[in-house]
Formats: sequence, C-alpha cells, structure tokens
Amino acid sequence: MIKNSYRVIGVMSGTSLDGIDLVYATFRYDKQWCFNILNADTIPYNSTWKLALKDLVQKDIEALKIIDAAYTNYLANIVKQFIEKYKITEVDAVCSHGHTALHQPENKLTYQIGNLPELASIIGCNVVCDFRVQDVELGGQGAPLVPIGDALLFSNYTYCLNFGGFANISTQVDNKRVAFDVCPVNIVLNHYVKTLGLDFDDKGQLASKGTVNYNLLNKLNALAFYNLQAPKSLGLEWVNTHVLPLIDASEKSIKNILRTFVEHIAIQVSKVVKNSSASNVLLTGGGAYNTFLLSRVQEFTNAEIIIPSKDIIEFKEALIFGFLGVLKLQGQNNCLKSVTGAKKDHSSGKIYLS
Repeated sequence: MIKNSYRVIGVMSGTSLDGIDLVYATFRYDKQWCFNILNADTIPYNSTWKLALKDLVQKDIEALKIIDAAYTNYLANIVKQFIEKYKITEVDAVCSHGHTALHQPENKLTYQIGNLPELASIIGCNVVCDFRVQDVELGGQGAPLVPIGDALLFSNYTYCLNFGGFANISTQVDNKRVAFDVCPVNIVLNHYVKTLGLDFDDKGQLASKGTVNYNLLNKLNALAFYNLQAPKSLGLEWVNTHVLPLIDASEKSIKNILRTFVEHIAIQVSKVVKNSSASNVLLTGGGAYNTFLLSRVQEFTNAEIIIPSKDIIEFKEALIFGFLGVLKLQGQNNCLKSVTGAKKDHSSGKIYLS
C-alpha cells in the first residue's frame, strides 16, 4: 500500500572507507517531500574489513562473490545492532547502497556487494537495495544516485556539492536535474595521509604547509575526464590508473602532494560552480571539515558556501538512499536519465521481503 509517510533506515558505505553510515528517518509527503532524521551513526570499519574492501577492483568475480556473502552478513548485523541500540520498533524498509566493488559503466558493469537477499531475512525487515544495476543496464552511468534527493529534499540550494571519496555535484539546468562526479577528493588525500600513519588530514593542516607543484597540477588538470560532458562518473579503477601513477612519478613530499591535490580539487570545483554571489552551495561529506580545502574553493568562486548541521554533513547520502528506497516502494522514478544518461527515467532497486 502506498503511504504518504514512511520510517526507513538508510545505509551508505563510501569509497573512502570511513565506515558505514546509518540513518533512521521519517519521510512525509504533503505537496512536497520533507524529512526528519531521528537517529544517525557511523560504524567505522575494523582493520580486517578495511583491508578486504581496499582492493576489491583487483579481485575476480568468484572472489567477489565470496566477499559479497560475508559482507552482506556483516552489514545485516550492523543494521540489527543499530536497530537495537536506538530501540527502533517501526521500520517500513532498510534502504541500502551496499559497497562499490566494481564500477565500469562503459562496460555495462557495476557490482555493489552487500545487496544479497539474505539482508532481509537476517535483519528481519523489508529491504530495498542495489540501486545501480538497472540504470547501467539502461545505458546509464549508475551514478550519481543522490541528485533525485537533492532535487526533492534540498531544492532551495543552487548546487548540492558532496566531498566524499569523490566530489559530486548536482544542480538544476533548464528544468532538468544535472549531476556528475567532479574529481577525486578523500580517496586520494587519505591514500597519501595513510603513509604517515594517519586516517585523514585534520582540517587540511598538512596540506596547508605544503607547496603547490605546478607541473603536477597542470598534468592533473589536463586529465581527459575533465573535458568530458556530463553524465560522467568516477571509480577507484580510474584513480588507480590515471591519478596515483601521475602523482607518484611527479612528487615525493606528502605535504606537497596534499597541497597540490587540494588546489586541483578547488580548480575543478570552480569550473562547475558559477562565479556568482547569487548562487549558494550546500556542502556535505567528510571534506566539509577540511577548512583549508574550503578556503581554497572559496578563493576561486563568489558563490556562498553553506555548511549545514552535522547530521546533514555526515549523513546526507545515507538519508537520500533511504529516500530512494521510499520512492522505489511507491513505484516512483528515483533515477533520472538527465543525471545518469540512461535511456529513460526509472524506478531502480531491488525489493526483498523479510
């Protein structure tokens, strides 16, 4: 039965391997959609899972299937613990992104682990998940998936910009939602910070002490991806092939690498955000805490950059995956062809009944 109010748990695991984000939220429709976050949590990955998830792109399909089964069981138990911790008694569905193992839309291939039917039986709730596959089958990029939520939940912002493993942006152009991946962010910054024994560069302090390597910066800015028209998306495979070798061949100082890559991010973002004080940018994701990165982005644009509440910064993507599940349950479109390049707008995802 289609309702106008839902209580769901949104689940998200990003490429930067920060952990699993979970949100318990209500969504209500009364002329327009509104939401309320009731509980939210991030469960960090332990060292074993970080190691297992770090090199998924190097695994063959059979190895991925084994990891998929283990990860599905692990994810289901994380959700169960979240439900128990917050004494949640009413859930219409658990709506999960899973974790990206392979993303090669040009080869009509995308694989999210943690989306097996066992999720529903272990958790004991209905599950909506695996949102990318159908879009790729329809000729789309399978990403980004969040923009439908930007359009319906955050329409008062000119741009919705997320700094996670990658920077992605969405905006309205000629009454259509347009969105795409801009460039890598934490997936590269954290890669180099880890060589210093740190998980991330707190507030960008290390980067701020480095010097821009302009030769490297020019090479990064010249990468062919940046000249492609949207829709377009990025994956770890692209970073491993095109970005890390370029950096490793050009610069040895970690501080200089961080400083140069921050400048690269700021320049790429400035190319897609209009340099207008009439524009505003909702900035979310872990990169929103990188004050040095934000200062460099602001240097290149007059648009107002808005940092929302902690719950929105950290859990907006998990929230919107919850919303994607609600739209799927209603049979409404949750993937836009203007965003992904698919043949048509469609209602994506799989529904597993408990």
